[in-house]
Amino acid sequence: MKPMQTFDKERVSFNLARLKKAGRNFEVAVDPDLAIEFKKGKPGMEVRDVIRSEHIFMDVKKGLFAPEKELASIFGTLDVLEIAKQILLEGEIQLTTEYREKMREAKRKRLVVLIARNAVDPRTGLPHPPQRIENAMDEAKIHLDDYKSAEDQMEEVLKQLRPVLPIKIEVKKIAVRVPPEFAGKAYPVIAQFAKPHKEDWLNDGSYACEVEIPGGLVPDFYDKLNHLTHGNVETRELGR
Repeated sequence: MKPMQTFDKERVSFNLARLKKAGRNFEVAVDPDLAIEFKKGKPGMEVRDVIRSEHIFMDVKKGLFAPEKELASIFGTLDVLEIAKQILLEGEIQLTTEYREKMREAKRKRLVVLIARNAVDPRTGLPHPPQRIENAMDEAKIHLDDYKSAEDQMEEVLKQLRPVLPIKIEVKKIAVRVPPEFAGKAYPVIAQFAKPHKEDWLNDGSYACEVEIPGGLVPDFYDKLNHLTHGNVETRELGR
């Protein structure tokens, strides 16, 4: 590694990890998805797989390498992987605008799916169509956190949606009884939606169980059971 050397690259923006230490910025180019997982502590990950090149920079965009003298003085080592590890864990991940937009859009779609599956319109008890949820998110001007998962933001998003969209999280507890001729095929269909409990094989060969299903999935659950049994299935919603 030579100080003040220019990195041979196209002039593009980089996803990087940056750490300010001893008044200086130190950067390393990273794979954004892997860098975020590494920083969250995902087991089994290696620094070498996260970084784009085994170089420590003062400025990735300008291709300006960090002088070895400063690395040795500030980090106490010239081991690039060890320094990169410190930068990843102690610093912050800087994402390109293009990547942030891509990640934000994917997270938005994931949230729409989660809300459609888990929430219902309290006036009808039916799930909201995905497009209605998207329109409500636009109306509520919801902004997502780049560094939180869709699941972690769902509760906050629901709070912001309620002024413009009647919505509530609902879990239905349903008792199911499948006649003998369909009992053997019923379990995998039911298990797609929830883990059955209080299972019982009745004397006539019927299969009975109870499940707890997010409200938004209940219509699809009934459709699948009716398709399997040609409508010959008993279901009953239970009080919680």
